[in-house]
Amino acid sequence: MQITITGQNIDVTPALKSYTEEKVQKVRRYLNTTINAHVILKVEKLDQIAEVTIHANGVDLHGEDKSENMYAAIDGVMDKIDRQAKKFKGKAQARKKGSPSASELISEMEEGA
Repeated sequence: MQITITGQNIDVTPALKSYTEEKVQKVRRYLNTTINAHVILKVEKLDQIAEVTIHANGVDLHGEDKSENMYAAIDGVMDKIDRQAKKFKGKAQARKKGSPSASELISEMEEGA
């Protein structure tokens, strides 16, 4: 897993960097492929903004969160990324099991009506 952390108008301290890397590593639960993550930490006036983009095999996840505290912004954006990763994993498993797609379900409902 390759993680790139950049700061705009902020110095990325070692504590902030390790906290961010620890949070991003948790996405591996859902995506077991090669992962490239790009994290941008910015400060705009009183807002602390965390923006995360993750490129995994065939899927791109992106999230952004604002808060008054950088750690809270990182937590918020990683919650969004976790939800996206869970949704992707669920869809992938459903395709593997051969469950009908949404279009197939709609066509069955129309035929039955």
